Amino acid sequence: MNALKKKGVLLLVVILLVSVGVFFFLRQPATDTLKTDTLKIGIVQIVEHPALDSARQGFIDLLTERGYVEGENITYEIQNAQGDMATANTIAQKFKNANLDLILAIATPTAQAVANLIKDKPILFTAVTDPVAAGLVESAERPGTNVTGTNDLQPMEAQFKLAQELVPQAKRVGIIYNAGETNSVTQVKMAKDITAELGLTVVEATVDTSAGVLQAAQSFIGRVDLIYVPTDNTVVSAFSSVVKVAEENKLPIIAGEANLVSQGALATVGVNYYRLGRQTAEMALRIIEEGAKPQTMPVESQKKTELVINEDVARALGINLSAAMREIATLIRNQ
Repeated sequence: MNALKKKGVLLLVVILLVSVGVFFFLRQPATDTLKTDTLKIGIVQIVEHPALDSARQGFIDLLTERGYVEGENITYEIQNAQGDMATANTIAQKFKNANLDLILAIATPTAQAVANLIKDKPILFTAVTDPVAAGLVESAERPGTNVTGTNDLQPMEAQFKLAQELVPQAKRVGIIYNAGETNSVTQVKMAKDITAELGLTVVEATVDTSAGVLQAAQSFIGRVDLIYVPTDNTVVSAFSSVVKVAEENKLPIIAGEANLVSQGALATVGVNYYRLGRQTAEMALRIIEEGAKPQTMPVESQKKTELVINEDVARALGINLSAAMREIATLIRNQ
Protein backbone atom coordinates (compact mmCIF):
# COMPACT_ATOMS: atom_id res chain seq x y z
CA MET A 1 0.00 0.00 0.00
CA ASN A 2 1.57 3.24 -1.07
CA ALA A 3 1.62 6.39 1.09
CA LEU A 4 -1.32 7.98 -0.75
CA LYS A 5 -3.53 4.95 -0.15
CA LYS A 6 -2.52 4.83 3.53
CA LYS A 7 -3.55 8.46 3.94
CA GLY A 8 -6.89 7.70 2.28
CA VAL A 9 -7.59 4.77 4.59
CA LEU A 10 -6.59 6.81 7.63
CA LEU A 11 -8.89 9.66 6.59
CA LEU A 12 -11.77 7.20 6.10
CA VAL A 13 -11.22 5.73 9.58
CA VAL A 14 -11.21 9.21 11.14
CA ILE A 15 -14.46 10.13 9.34
CA LEU A 16 -16.10 6.92 10.57
CA LEU A 17 -14.99 7.49 14.15
CA VAL A 18 -16.23 11.08 14.11
CA SER A 19 -19.56 10.00 12.60
CA VAL A 20 -20.07 7.30 15.24
CA GLY A 21 -19.19 9.80 17.97
CA VAL A 22 -21.64 12.39 16.64
CA PHE A 23 -24.36 9.74 16.36
CA PHE A 24 -24.05 8.67 20.00
CA PHE A 25 -23.69 12.29 21.19
CA LEU A 26 -26.97 13.24 19.52
CA ARG A 27 -28.70 10.28 21.13
CA GLN A 28 -27.71 11.40 24.61
CA PRO A 29 -30.55 12.97 26.62
CA ALA A 30 -30.12 16.57 27.78
CA THR A 31 -30.45 15.44 31.37
CA ASP A 32 -29.52 12.35 33.32
CA THR A 33 -33.10 11.13 33.20
CA LEU A 34 -32.53 8.08 31.05
CA LYS A 35 -29.62 6.53 32.92
CA THR A 36 -31.82 3.76 34.24
CA ASP A 37 -34.78 1.80 32.91
CA THR A 38 -36.88 2.83 35.91
CA LEU A 39 -37.46 6.54 36.27
CA LYS A 40 -37.24 7.95 39.76
CA ILE A 41 -39.36 11.06 40.34
CA GLY A 42 -39.53 12.97 43.59
CA ILE A 43 -42.75 14.85 44.37
CA VAL A 44 -42.97 17.33 47.21
CA GLN A 45 -45.85 19.61 48.16
CA ILE A 46 -46.01 22.16 50.95
CA VAL A 47 -49.24 20.93 52.51
CA GLU A 48 -52.20 18.70 51.79
CA HIS A 49 -55.31 20.38 50.46
CA PRO A 50 -57.62 19.54 47.54
CA ALA A 51 -56.05 21.87 44.97
CA LEU A 52 -52.48 20.68 45.50
CA ASP A 53 -53.59 17.05 45.80
CA SER A 54 -55.46 17.42 42.49
CA ALA A 55 -52.37 18.81 40.76
CA ARG A 56 -50.29 15.87 42.02
CA GLN A 57 -52.88 13.34 40.89
CA GLY A 58 -53.21 14.95 37.47
CA PHE A 59 -49.42 14.71 37.01
CA ILE A 60 -49.31 11.02 37.94
CA ASP A 61 -52.44 10.13 35.94
CA LEU A 62 -51.10 11.55 32.70
CA LEU A 63 -47.75 9.77 33.06
CA THR A 64 -49.61 6.52 33.78
CA GLU A 65 -51.74 7.00 30.66
CA ARG A 66 -48.54 7.48 28.66
CA GLY A 67 -47.10 4.15 29.82
CA TYR A 68 -45.17 5.07 32.97
CA VAL A 69 -46.63 2.64 35.48
CA GLU A 70 -45.52 2.83 39.09
CA GLY A 71 -43.67 -0.28 40.15
CA GLU A 72 -42.90 -1.26 36.55
CA ASN A 73 -40.91 1.51 34.93
CA ILE A 74 -41.32 4.48 37.27
CA THR A 75 -41.17 5.08 41.02
CA TYR A 76 -42.43 8.10 42.93
CA GLU A 77 -40.91 9.44 46.14
CA ILE A 78 -43.85 11.51 47.46
CA GLN A 79 -43.24 13.85 50.39
CA ASN A 80 -45.34 16.47 52.21
CA ALA A 81 -43.77 19.31 54.19
CA GLN A 82 -46.92 19.73 56.33
CA GLY A 83 -46.69 23.50 55.94
CA ASP A 84 -43.24 23.71 57.54
CA MET A 85 -40.27 25.22 55.67
CA ALA A 86 -37.69 23.41 57.81
CA THR A 87 -39.31 20.14 56.76
CA ALA A 88 -39.37 21.32 53.15
CA ASN A 89 -35.61 21.96 53.31
CA THR A 90 -35.01 18.52 54.84
CA ILE A 91 -36.99 16.91 52.03
CA ALA A 92 -34.97 18.88 49.48
CA GLN A 93 -31.73 17.51 50.98
CA LYS A 94 -33.18 13.99 50.90
CA PHE A 95 -34.07 14.42 47.23
CA LYS A 96 -30.57 15.70 46.47
CA ASN A 97 -29.02 12.61 48.07
CA ALA A 98 -31.46 10.23 46.33
CA ASN A 99 -30.14 10.92 42.81
CA LEU A 100 -33.62 11.33 41.36
CA ASP A 101 -34.19 11.74 37.64
CA LEU A 102 -36.71 14.56 37.95
CA ILE A 103 -38.45 16.50 40.71
CA LEU A 104 -41.99 17.90 40.83
CA ALA A 105 -42.42 20.67 43.40
CA ILE A 106 -46.02 21.66 44.18
CA ALA A 107 -46.49 25.22 45.49
CA THR A 108 -44.01 28.06 45.87
CA PRO A 109 -42.28 27.28 49.21
CA THR A 110 -41.38 23.71 48.25
CA ALA A 111 -40.27 24.80 44.78
CA GLN A 112 -37.94 27.33 46.39
CA ALA A 113 -36.58 24.70 48.79
CA VAL A 114 -35.58 22.22 46.06
CA ALA A 115 -34.44 24.90 43.59
CA ASN A 116 -32.12 26.44 46.16
CA LEU A 117 -30.39 23.13 46.79
CA ILE A 118 -30.54 21.07 43.60
CA LYS A 119 -28.88 22.48 40.49
CA ASP A 120 -28.07 19.38 38.42
CA LYS A 121 -31.49 17.78 37.96
CA PRO A 122 -34.60 19.01 36.12
CA ILE A 123 -37.16 20.53 38.48
CA LEU A 124 -40.74 21.19 37.47
CA PHE A 125 -43.10 23.26 39.59
CA THR A 126 -46.84 23.66 39.55
CA ALA A 127 -49.33 25.74 41.59
CA VAL A 128 -46.82 28.61 41.69
CA THR A 129 -48.32 32.05 41.09
CA ASP A 130 -45.27 34.15 40.30
CA PRO A 131 -42.11 32.07 39.63
CA VAL A 132 -40.05 35.15 38.75
CA ALA A 133 -40.80 36.95 42.04
CA ALA A 134 -40.15 33.66 43.85
CA GLY A 135 -36.65 33.53 42.32
CA LEU A 136 -37.29 30.24 40.56
CA VAL A 137 -36.69 31.45 36.99
CA GLU A 138 -35.01 34.39 35.34
CA SER A 139 -38.05 35.04 33.17
CA ALA A 140 -41.25 33.21 32.30
CA GLU A 141 -40.27 33.12 28.63
CA ARG A 142 -36.75 31.75 29.19
CA PRO A 143 -36.22 30.32 32.70
CA GLY A 144 -32.43 30.11 32.38
CA THR A 145 -32.16 27.59 35.23
CA ASN A 146 -32.85 23.89 35.77
CA VAL A 147 -36.36 24.92 36.87
CA THR A 148 -39.57 25.49 34.91
CA GLY A 149 -43.22 24.50 35.16
CA THR A 150 -46.81 25.74 35.24
CA ASN A 151 -48.17 28.74 37.10
CA ASP A 152 -51.60 29.04 38.67
CA LEU A 153 -52.07 32.75 38.21
CA GLN A 154 -55.79 33.22 38.49
CA PRO A 155 -57.97 35.54 36.36
CA MET A 156 -58.47 37.86 39.33
CA GLU A 157 -60.18 40.63 37.42
CA ALA A 158 -62.78 38.12 36.22
CA GLN A 159 -63.15 36.83 39.78
CA PHE A 160 -63.88 40.27 41.23
CA LYS A 161 -66.26 41.09 38.38
CA LEU A 162 -68.02 37.82 39.18
CA ALA A 163 -68.24 38.95 42.81
CA GLN A 164 -69.88 42.19 41.73
CA GLU A 165 -72.32 40.35 39.52
CA LEU A 166 -73.36 37.95 42.27
CA VAL A 167 -73.20 40.43 45.18
CA PRO A 168 -73.73 43.87 43.60
CA GLN A 169 -74.26 45.59 46.96
CA ALA A 170 -70.78 44.58 48.21
CA LYS A 171 -68.24 47.39 48.63
CA ARG A 172 -65.75 45.99 51.17
CA VAL A 173 -63.74 42.80 50.45
CA GLY A 174 -61.93 40.91 53.19
CA ILE A 175 -58.79 39.00 52.16
CA ILE A 176 -56.99 36.54 54.45
CA TYR A 177 -53.47 35.50 53.54
CA ASN A 178 -50.06 34.48 54.81
CA ALA A 179 -47.68 37.40 54.19
CA GLY A 180 -44.82 34.89 54.25
CA GLU A 181 -46.04 33.24 51.03
CA THR A 182 -44.65 35.02 47.98
CA ASN A 183 -47.55 33.87 45.82
CA SER A 184 -50.06 35.38 48.26
CA VAL A 185 -48.28 38.72 48.41
CA THR A 186 -48.40 38.87 44.63
CA GLN A 187 -52.11 38.07 44.58
CA VAL A 188 -53.02 40.64 47.23
CA LYS A 189 -51.12 43.35 45.38
CA MET A 190 -53.00 42.46 42.19
CA ALA A 191 -56.29 42.35 44.11
CA LYS A 192 -55.75 45.85 45.46
CA ASP A 193 -55.07 47.24 41.98
CA ILE A 194 -58.10 45.50 40.47
CA THR A 195 -60.57 46.29 43.25
CA ALA A 196 -59.53 49.94 43.24
CA GLU A 197 -60.54 50.18 39.59
CA LEU A 198 -63.84 48.41 40.35
CA GLY A 199 -64.69 50.70 43.26
CA LEU A 200 -64.14 48.09 45.96
CA THR A 201 -62.13 48.45 49.18
CA VAL A 202 -59.83 45.70 50.49
CA VAL A 203 -59.65 44.85 54.19
CA GLU A 204 -56.64 42.63 54.95
CA ALA A 205 -56.06 40.01 57.64
CA THR A 206 -52.74 38.15 57.73
CA VAL A 207 -51.89 34.85 59.39
CA ASP A 208 -48.66 32.98 60.09
CA THR A 209 -50.15 29.51 60.47
CA SER A 210 -53.41 27.73 59.76
CA ALA A 211 -54.26 27.98 63.48
CA GLY A 212 -54.80 31.73 63.07
CA VAL A 213 -57.27 31.50 60.18
CA LEU A 214 -60.41 31.31 62.33
CA GLN A 215 -59.51 34.44 64.30
CA ALA A 216 -58.60 36.28 61.09
CA ALA A 217 -61.97 35.39 59.55
CA GLN A 218 -63.77 36.51 62.70
CA SER A 219 -62.02 39.89 62.46
CA PHE A 220 -64.04 40.54 59.28
CA ILE A 221 -67.44 40.40 61.00
CA GLY A 222 -69.14 43.76 60.53
CA ARG A 223 -66.19 45.11 58.53
CA VAL A 224 -66.62 43.46 55.11
CA ASP A 225 -69.42 42.55 52.69
CA LEU A 226 -67.74 39.49 51.21
CA ILE A 227 -64.56 37.45 51.68
CA TYR A 228 -62.02 36.64 48.97
CA VAL A 229 -59.74 33.64 49.53
CA PRO A 230 -56.69 33.60 47.22
CA THR A 231 -54.68 30.46 46.47
CA ASP A 232 -52.86 30.77 49.79
CA ASN A 233 -51.75 27.38 51.12
CA THR A 234 -51.99 28.35 54.79
CA VAL A 235 -55.54 29.67 54.48
CA VAL A 236 -56.77 26.97 52.12
CA SER A 237 -55.55 24.23 54.48
CA ALA A 238 -57.87 25.71 57.16
CA PHE A 239 -60.66 26.78 54.84
CA SER A 240 -63.38 25.18 56.97
CA SER A 241 -62.75 27.95 59.56
CA VAL A 242 -63.50 30.62 56.95
CA VAL A 243 -66.65 28.80 55.86
CA LYS A 244 -67.85 28.56 59.47
CA VAL A 245 -67.57 32.32 59.98
CA ALA A 246 -69.08 33.05 56.56
CA GLU A 247 -72.11 30.81 57.11
CA GLU A 248 -72.82 32.21 60.56
CA ASN A 249 -72.67 35.80 59.28
CA LYS A 250 -74.13 35.42 55.77
CA LEU A 251 -70.89 36.48 54.11
CA PRO A 252 -70.35 35.28 50.52
CA ILE A 253 -66.92 33.78 49.75
CA ILE A 254 -65.38 34.25 46.32
CA ALA A 255 -62.64 31.65 45.97
CA GLY A 256 -59.32 31.75 44.16
CA GLU A 257 -59.86 28.23 42.80
CA ALA A 258 -62.61 25.71 42.14
CA ASN A 259 -61.95 23.13 44.85
CA LEU A 260 -63.01 25.63 47.50
CA VAL A 261 -66.46 26.04 45.93
CA SER A 262 -67.37 22.46 46.74
CA GLN A 263 -66.21 23.13 50.31
CA GLY A 264 -68.50 26.11 50.91
CA ALA A 265 -67.38 29.09 48.84
CA LEU A 266 -70.02 30.77 46.69
CA ALA A 267 -68.20 30.81 43.36
CA THR A 268 -65.03 31.24 41.35
CA VAL A 269 -63.79 31.47 37.83
CA GLY A 270 -60.34 30.03 37.63
CA VAL A 271 -57.76 27.34 37.04
CA ASN A 272 -58.50 23.62 37.26
CA TYR A 273 -55.62 22.17 39.28
CA TYR A 274 -56.07 18.61 38.04
CA ARG A 275 -55.65 19.81 34.47
CA LEU A 276 -52.71 21.96 35.57
CA GLY A 277 -51.01 18.84 36.94
CA ARG A 278 -51.58 17.02 33.66
CA GLN A 279 -50.14 19.97 31.75
CA THR A 280 -47.04 19.81 33.96
CA ALA A 281 -46.70 16.10 33.19
CA GLU A 282 -46.68 16.95 29.48
CA MET A 283 -43.65 19.14 30.18
CA ALA A 284 -42.03 16.25 32.11
CA LEU A 285 -42.46 14.00 29.10
CA ARG A 286 -40.70 16.51 26.87
CA ILE A 287 -37.75 16.39 29.27
CA ILE A 288 -37.80 12.61 29.72
CA GLU A 289 -38.43 11.52 26.15
CA GLU A 290 -37.18 14.38 24.01
CA GLY A 291 -34.27 15.69 26.06
CA ALA A 292 -35.77 19.15 26.40
CA LYS A 293 -33.97 21.47 28.81
CA PRO A 294 -35.85 23.39 31.54
CA GLN A 295 -33.57 26.33 30.86
CA THR A 296 -35.29 26.98 27.53
CA MET A 297 -38.82 25.74 28.32
CA PRO A 298 -41.14 28.71 28.96
CA VAL A 299 -43.32 28.67 32.05
CA GLU A 300 -46.82 27.66 30.99
CA SER A 301 -50.24 28.93 32.08
CA GLN A 302 -53.61 27.27 31.81
CA LYS A 303 -55.49 29.09 29.11
CA LYS A 304 -58.95 27.64 29.73
CA THR A 305 -60.64 28.66 32.99
CA GLU A 306 -63.98 27.53 34.34
CA LEU A 307 -66.89 29.18 36.17
CA VAL A 308 -67.96 27.17 39.21
CA ILE A 309 -70.89 28.11 41.48
CA ASN A 310 -72.17 26.41 44.62
CA GLU A 311 -75.92 26.44 44.08
CA ASP A 312 -76.70 25.54 47.70
CA VAL A 313 -74.61 28.44 49.02
CA ALA A 314 -76.23 30.83 46.53
CA ARG A 315 -79.68 29.74 47.69
CA ALA A 316 -78.72 30.14 51.36
CA LEU A 317 -77.51 33.68 50.65
CA GLY A 318 -80.64 34.56 48.66
CA ILE A 319 -78.72 34.98 45.39
CA ASN A 320 -80.64 34.24 42.20
CA LEU A 321 -78.51 32.88 39.38
CA SER A 322 -79.33 34.12 35.90
CA ALA A 323 -80.20 31.66 33.15
CA ALA A 324 -77.13 32.74 31.20
CA MET A 325 -74.88 32.07 34.18
CA ARG A 326 -76.48 28.68 34.81
CA GLU A 327 -75.87 27.72 31.21
CA ILE A 328 -72.10 28.26 31.28
CA ALA A 329 -71.30 27.41 34.91
CA THR A 330 -70.46 24.15 36.60
CA LEU A 331 -73.05 24.03 39.38
CA ILE A 332 -72.08 22.36 42.65
CA ARG A 333 -74.75 20.94 44.94
CA ASN A 334 -73.70 19.69 48.36
CA GLN A 335 -77.15 18.49 49.43
